[in-house]
Amino acid sequence: MKVTRAVRVLDDVDPCAIPFESLIAENRPTVLKGVAGDWPLTRAGIAGPRAATEYLARFYEGRPVTAYTGEPGAGPRFFYDDSATRMNFTSERVPLGEFLERIVGSDEGDQTPARYIGSTDCDLYLPGLRSENDLSLDHPVFEAVPPLVSIWIGGQTTAAAHFDMSNNIACCVAGRRRFTLFPPDQVENLYPGPLEPTPGGQVISMVDFDAPDLDRYPRFAEAVAAGEVAELEPGDAIFFPALWWHQVEALDGFNILINYWWNASPPFMDTPMNTLLHGLLSLRDRPEEEKRGWHALFNYYVFGDAGQAGAHLPEAARGPLAPLDAMNARRLRAQLLNRLNR
Repeated sequence: MKVTRAVRVLDDVDPCAIPFESLIAENRPTVLKGVAGDWPLTRAGIAGPRAATEYLARFYEGRPVTAYTGEPGAGPRFFYDDSATRMNFTSERVPLGEFLERIVGSDEGDQTPARYIGSTDCDLYLPGLRSENDLSLDHPVFEAVPPLVSIWIGGQTTAAAHFDMSNNIACCVAGRRRFTLFPPDQVENLYPGPLEPTPGGQVISMVDFDAPDLDRYPRFAEAVAAGEVAELEPGDAIFFPALWWHQVEALDGFNILINYWWNASPPFMDTPMNTLLHGLLSLRDRPEEEKRGWHALFNYYVFGDAGQAGAHLPEAARGPLAPLDAMNARRLRAQLLNRLNR
Protein backbone atom coordinates (compact mmCIF):
# COMPACT_ATOMS: atom_id res chain seq x y z
CA MET A 1 0.00 0.00 0.00
CA LYS A 2 1.63 3.20 -1.22
CA VAL A 3 0.76 6.88 -1.42
CA THR A 4 0.30 7.69 -5.11
CA ARG A 5 -1.14 11.21 -5.26
CA ALA A 6 1.59 13.55 -6.50
CA VAL A 7 2.56 16.76 -4.78
CA ARG A 8 1.82 19.85 -6.87
CA VAL A 9 4.78 20.89 -9.08
CA LEU A 10 5.68 24.42 -10.13
CA ASP A 11 7.94 24.52 -13.20
CA ASP A 12 10.14 27.39 -14.35
CA VAL A 13 10.33 29.04 -10.93
CA ASP A 14 12.73 31.98 -11.00
CA PRO A 15 15.26 31.29 -8.19
CA CYS A 16 15.32 35.03 -7.51
CA ALA A 17 11.52 35.30 -7.32
CA ILE A 18 10.24 32.30 -5.36
CA PRO A 19 6.49 32.84 -4.76
CA PHE A 20 6.68 32.79 -0.97
CA GLU A 21 3.49 34.82 -0.58
CA SER A 22 1.32 32.28 -2.38
CA LEU A 23 3.14 29.27 -0.92
CA ILE A 24 2.51 30.49 2.61
CA ALA A 25 -1.08 31.53 1.87
CA GLU A 26 -2.04 28.28 0.13
CA ASN A 27 -0.46 26.15 2.88
CA ARG A 28 0.09 23.05 0.77
CA PRO A 29 3.17 21.04 -0.26
CA THR A 30 4.67 22.22 -3.53
CA VAL A 31 7.68 21.10 -5.56
CA LEU A 32 9.78 23.95 -6.97
CA LYS A 33 11.31 22.26 -9.98
CA GLY A 34 14.99 23.02 -10.58
CA VAL A 35 15.11 26.03 -8.26
CA ALA A 36 18.56 25.02 -6.92
CA GLY A 37 19.83 23.59 -10.19
CA ASP A 38 22.48 26.27 -10.74
CA TRP A 39 24.11 25.93 -7.33
CA PRO A 40 27.79 24.93 -7.55
CA LEU A 41 27.13 22.23 -4.93
CA THR A 42 24.34 20.78 -7.08
CA ARG A 43 26.64 20.66 -10.08
CA ALA A 44 29.34 19.02 -7.97
CA GLY A 45 26.84 16.46 -6.72
CA ILE A 46 25.84 15.59 -10.27
CA ALA A 47 29.53 15.13 -11.10
CA GLY A 48 29.79 12.55 -8.32
CA PRO A 49 30.31 12.00 -4.59
CA ARG A 50 34.02 12.83 -4.69
CA ALA A 51 33.41 16.12 -6.44
CA ALA A 52 30.75 17.02 -3.88
CA THR A 53 32.85 16.10 -0.85
CA GLU A 54 35.85 18.01 -2.22
CA TYR A 55 33.63 21.05 -2.75
CA LEU A 56 32.29 20.88 0.81
CA ALA A 57 35.83 20.55 2.18
CA ARG A 58 36.55 24.10 0.95
CA PHE A 59 34.23 25.49 3.63
CA TYR A 60 34.87 23.14 6.54
CA GLU A 61 36.86 24.57 9.45
CA GLY A 62 37.20 21.51 11.66
CA ARG A 63 34.25 21.65 14.06
CA PRO A 64 33.11 18.03 14.71
CA VAL A 65 29.67 17.16 13.33
CA THR A 66 27.06 14.81 14.78
CA ALA A 67 26.91 11.65 12.70
CA TYR A 68 24.60 8.64 12.88
CA THR A 69 25.30 5.01 12.01
CA GLY A 70 22.64 2.32 11.80
CA GLU A 71 23.13 -1.14 13.23
CA PRO A 72 24.43 -3.60 10.60
CA GLY A 73 21.56 -5.32 8.82
CA ALA A 74 18.96 -2.91 10.23
CA GLY A 75 18.22 -1.44 6.81
CA PRO A 76 17.96 2.21 5.83
CA ARG A 77 15.23 3.27 8.30
CA PHE A 78 16.46 5.09 11.41
CA PHE A 79 14.00 3.74 13.94
CA TYR A 80 13.63 1.80 17.21
CA ASP A 81 14.67 -1.66 18.27
CA ASP A 82 11.92 -4.21 18.91
CA SER A 83 11.27 -2.82 22.40
CA ALA A 84 10.68 0.74 21.11
CA THR A 85 12.75 1.96 24.08
CA ARG A 86 16.08 2.45 22.29
CA MET A 87 17.23 3.39 18.80
CA ASN A 88 18.57 1.08 16.09
CA PHE A 89 21.53 3.40 15.51
CA THR A 90 24.33 5.18 17.35
CA SER A 91 25.56 8.76 17.21
CA GLU A 92 29.02 10.26 17.55
CA ARG A 93 30.91 13.52 17.18
CA VAL A 94 33.39 13.17 14.34
CA PRO A 95 35.30 15.32 11.82
CA LEU A 96 33.25 15.87 8.68
CA GLY A 97 35.84 14.49 6.25
CA GLU A 98 36.30 11.29 8.24
CA PHE A 99 32.62 10.47 8.22
CA LEU A 100 32.16 11.44 4.57
CA GLU A 101 34.86 8.93 3.72
CA ARG A 102 32.87 6.25 5.53
CA ILE A 103 29.80 7.17 3.47
CA VAL A 104 31.58 7.39 0.12
CA GLY A 105 34.35 4.83 0.54
CA SER A 106 32.72 2.03 2.54
CA ASP A 107 31.29 -1.06 0.86
CA GLU A 108 30.46 -3.91 3.23
CA GLY A 109 27.83 -5.51 1.02
CA ASP A 110 24.48 -6.24 2.65
CA GLN A 111 25.99 -5.41 6.05
CA THR A 112 26.96 -1.86 5.11
CA PRO A 113 25.29 0.24 7.81
CA ALA A 114 23.13 3.24 6.98
CA ARG A 115 25.02 6.46 7.68
CA TYR A 116 24.13 10.12 7.65
CA ILE A 117 24.99 13.54 9.05
CA GLY A 118 21.76 15.22 10.08
CA SER A 119 20.55 18.80 10.51
CA THR A 120 23.93 20.51 10.61
CA ASP A 121 23.87 24.32 10.72
CA CYS A 122 25.39 25.51 7.43
CA ASP A 123 26.58 28.87 8.72
CA LEU A 124 28.22 27.39 11.82
CA TYR A 125 29.86 24.30 10.33
CA LEU A 126 30.39 25.33 6.69
CA PRO A 127 30.79 29.13 6.79
CA GLY A 128 30.69 30.64 3.33
CA LEU A 129 28.80 27.77 1.71
CA ARG A 130 25.64 29.84 1.46
CA SER A 131 27.46 32.67 -0.29
CA GLU A 132 27.56 30.36 -3.35
CA ASN A 133 24.53 28.14 -2.67
CA ASP A 134 21.46 29.91 -1.31
CA LEU A 135 17.83 30.70 -2.01
CA SER A 136 16.72 34.28 -2.52
CA LEU A 137 14.70 34.90 0.64
CA ASP A 138 12.87 38.03 -0.49
CA HIS A 139 9.87 37.95 1.83
CA PRO A 140 9.20 39.96 5.02
CA VAL A 141 8.77 36.78 7.07
CA PHE A 142 12.52 36.17 6.77
CA GLU A 143 13.38 39.68 7.89
CA ALA A 144 11.52 39.21 11.17
CA VAL A 145 12.88 35.74 11.92
CA PRO A 146 15.82 34.51 9.79
CA PRO A 147 15.55 30.84 8.83
CA LEU A 148 17.68 28.05 10.19
CA VAL A 149 19.57 26.60 7.22
CA SER A 150 20.78 23.02 7.67
CA ILE A 151 22.63 20.45 5.60
CA TRP A 152 22.00 16.68 5.62
CA ILE A 153 24.51 14.26 4.07
CA GLY A 154 24.32 10.48 3.86
CA GLY A 155 23.90 7.25 1.97
CA GLN A 156 20.61 5.43 1.39
CA THR A 157 18.61 6.30 4.50
CA THR A 158 15.01 6.74 5.57
CA ALA A 159 13.85 9.32 8.11
CA ALA A 160 10.58 7.92 9.45
CA ALA A 161 7.49 10.11 9.15
CA HIS A 162 7.46 12.97 11.65
CA PHE A 163 6.36 16.59 11.85
CA ASP A 164 8.31 19.79 12.44
CA MET A 165 7.06 22.92 14.12
CA SER A 166 8.38 25.17 11.34
CA ASN A 167 7.71 25.68 7.66
CA ASN A 168 10.28 24.02 5.43
CA ILE A 169 11.87 24.38 2.03
CA ALA A 170 14.13 21.39 1.36
CA CYS A 171 16.56 21.54 -1.56
CA CYS A 172 17.81 18.28 -3.05
CA VAL A 173 21.37 18.97 -4.19
CA ALA A 174 22.90 15.48 -4.58
CA GLY A 175 21.15 12.18 -5.18
CA ARG A 176 17.39 11.75 -5.29
CA ARG A 177 14.90 12.12 -2.43
CA ARG A 178 11.36 10.89 -1.96
CA PHE A 179 9.05 12.86 0.34
CA THR A 180 5.81 11.23 1.50
CA LEU A 181 3.61 13.80 3.22
CA PHE A 182 0.38 13.85 5.23
CA PRO A 183 -1.66 16.79 6.56
CA PRO A 184 -1.65 17.38 10.33
CA ASP A 185 -5.16 15.94 10.79
CA GLN A 186 -3.82 12.47 9.90
CA VAL A 187 -1.96 12.15 13.21
CA GLU A 188 -4.32 9.47 14.54
CA ASN A 189 -3.93 7.39 11.37
CA LEU A 190 -0.13 7.50 11.49
CA TYR A 191 0.19 5.88 14.92
CA PRO A 192 2.79 8.14 16.56
CA GLY A 193 5.46 6.46 18.65
CA PRO A 194 6.85 7.31 22.09
CA LEU A 195 7.27 10.94 23.09
CA GLU A 196 10.76 9.92 24.16
CA PRO A 197 13.17 8.67 23.15
CA THR A 198 12.83 9.75 19.54
CA PRO A 199 15.28 9.41 16.63
CA GLY A 200 15.75 13.15 16.16
CA GLY A 201 13.71 15.01 18.75
CA GLN A 202 10.32 14.63 17.06
CA VAL A 203 7.70 11.92 17.44
CA ILE A 204 7.70 9.49 14.51
CA SER A 205 5.14 7.16 12.95
CA MET A 206 5.45 3.54 14.02
CA VAL A 207 4.24 2.31 10.62
CA ASP A 208 6.79 0.82 8.23
CA PHE A 209 5.69 2.44 4.98
CA ASP A 210 7.42 -0.23 2.90
CA ALA A 211 5.52 -3.05 4.62
CA PRO A 212 2.59 -1.60 6.59
CA ASP A 213 1.03 -4.02 9.08
CA LEU A 214 -2.66 -3.16 8.61
CA ASP A 215 -3.71 -5.68 11.25
CA ARG A 216 -1.78 -3.67 13.81
CA TYR A 217 -2.23 -0.23 12.20
CA PRO A 218 -5.52 -0.44 10.28
CA ARG A 219 -6.17 3.31 10.08
CA PHE A 220 -2.97 3.78 8.09
CA ALA A 221 -5.07 3.03 5.01
CA GLU A 222 -6.90 6.33 5.65
CA ALA A 223 -3.59 8.17 5.90
CA VAL A 224 -2.49 6.71 2.57
CA ALA A 225 -5.65 8.05 0.93
CA ALA A 226 -4.87 11.54 2.28
CA GLY A 227 -1.13 11.50 1.54
CA GLU A 228 0.98 13.04 -1.21
CA VAL A 229 4.35 11.98 -2.61
CA ALA A 230 7.15 13.78 -4.43
CA GLU A 231 10.40 12.47 -5.92
CA LEU A 232 13.07 15.14 -6.19
CA GLU A 233 15.96 15.20 -8.62
CA PRO A 234 19.14 17.20 -7.90
CA GLY A 235 18.24 20.88 -8.07
CA ASP A 236 14.59 20.40 -7.09
CA ALA A 237 13.15 21.80 -3.87
CA ILE A 238 9.97 21.13 -1.95
CA PHE A 239 8.01 23.46 0.28
CA PHE A 240 5.72 22.05 2.97
CA PRO A 241 4.00 23.80 5.87
CA ALA A 242 4.63 23.39 9.58
CA LEU A 243 3.08 20.33 11.24
CA TRP A 244 2.77 18.32 8.01
CA TRP A 245 4.02 14.78 8.58
CA HIS A 246 6.77 13.74 6.19
CA GLN A 247 8.88 10.67 5.59
CA VAL A 248 12.13 11.40 3.74
CA GLU A 249 13.97 8.71 1.78
CA ALA A 250 17.44 9.25 0.34
CA LEU A 251 17.33 6.99 -2.70
CA ASP A 252 20.93 6.93 -3.92
CA GLY A 253 24.27 5.91 -2.49
CA PHE A 254 25.25 9.51 -1.79
CA ASN A 255 22.80 12.30 -1.02
CA ILE A 256 22.87 15.92 0.16
CA LEU A 257 19.90 18.02 1.22
CA ILE A 258 19.88 21.66 2.34
CA ASN A 259 16.74 22.86 4.07
CA TYR A 260 15.36 26.15 5.34
CA TRP A 261 13.22 26.14 8.47
CA TRP A 262 11.24 29.18 9.51
CA ASN A 263 8.22 30.16 11.53
CA ALA A 264 6.19 33.33 11.39
CA SER A 265 5.85 33.39 15.18
CA PRO A 266 8.19 35.77 17.06
CA PRO A 267 11.06 34.19 19.03
CA PHE A 268 9.59 35.11 22.43
CA MET A 269 6.70 32.66 21.94
CA ASP A 270 7.06 29.32 23.67
CA THR A 271 6.91 26.01 21.80
CA PRO A 272 3.38 24.53 21.72
CA MET A 273 4.93 21.13 22.48
CA ASN A 274 5.45 22.31 26.06
CA THR A 275 1.74 23.07 26.23
CA LEU A 276 0.93 19.60 24.93
CA LEU A 277 3.15 17.96 27.55
CA HIS A 278 1.57 20.04 30.30
CA GLY A 279 -1.83 19.09 28.94
CA LEU A 280 -0.94 15.44 29.49
CA LEU A 281 -0.08 16.33 33.08
CA SER A 282 -3.09 18.51 33.82
CA LEU A 283 -5.96 17.56 31.48
CA ARG A 284 -5.83 14.17 29.79
CA ASP A 285 -6.94 11.99 32.73
CA ARG A 286 -9.67 14.26 34.10
CA PRO A 287 -13.33 13.16 33.89
CA GLU A 288 -14.89 13.52 30.45
CA GLU A 289 -17.33 16.21 31.55
CA GLU A 290 -14.46 18.32 32.88
CA LYS A 291 -12.48 17.78 29.68
CA ARG A 292 -15.42 19.04 27.62
CA GLY A 293 -15.54 22.14 29.81
CA TRP A 294 -11.82 22.75 29.40
CA HIS A 295 -12.21 22.20 25.65
CA ALA A 296 -14.66 25.13 25.60
CA LEU A 297 -12.29 27.27 27.67
CA PHE A 298 -9.36 26.54 25.36
CA ASN A 299 -11.47 27.41 22.35
CA TYR A 300 -12.36 30.72 23.98
CA TYR A 301 -8.92 31.71 25.27
CA VAL A 302 -6.53 30.00 22.83
CA PHE A 303 -8.00 28.72 19.58
CA GLY A 304 -10.60 31.41 18.96
CA ASP A 305 -10.18 35.03 17.90
CA ALA A 306 -7.04 36.27 19.64
CA GLY A 307 -8.66 39.51 20.72
CA GLN A 308 -12.04 38.19 21.87
CA ALA A 309 -11.24 37.20 25.45
CA GLY A 310 -9.91 40.62 26.41
CA ALA A 311 -12.01 42.86 24.18
CA HIS A 312 -14.62 43.68 26.83
CA LEU A 313 -12.04 44.51 29.52
CA PRO A 314 -10.35 47.87 30.15
CA GLU A 315 -6.98 47.87 28.45
CA ALA A 316 -5.10 48.17 31.74
CA ALA A 317 -6.89 45.09 33.10
CA ARG A 318 -6.19 42.70 30.23
CA GLY A 319 -2.90 41.31 31.53
CA PRO A 320 -1.98 38.12 29.60
CA LEU A 321 -5.14 38.57 27.49
CA ALA A 322 -3.52 41.59 25.81
CA PRO A 323 -1.58 41.09 22.57
CA LEU A 324 1.59 39.15 23.31
CA ASP A 325 4.92 40.93 23.04
CA ALA A 326 8.34 40.21 24.51
CA MET A 327 7.57 41.87 27.84
CA ASN A 328 4.16 40.23 28.25
CA ALA A 329 5.68 36.88 27.28
CA ARG A 330 8.32 37.29 29.98
CA ARG A 331 5.67 38.09 32.60
CA LEU A 332 3.48 35.19 31.55
CA ARG A 333 6.42 32.80 31.62
CA ALA A 334 7.35 33.96 35.12
CA GLN A 335 3.75 33.48 36.28
CA LEU A 336 3.68 29.98 34.79
CA LEU A 337 7.01 29.00 36.33
CA ASN A 338 5.86 30.23 39.71
CA ARG A 339 2.75 28.03 39.49
CA LEU A 340 4.70 24.98 38.29
CA ASN A 341 7.23 25.33 41.12
CA ARG A 342 4.74 25.79 43.95
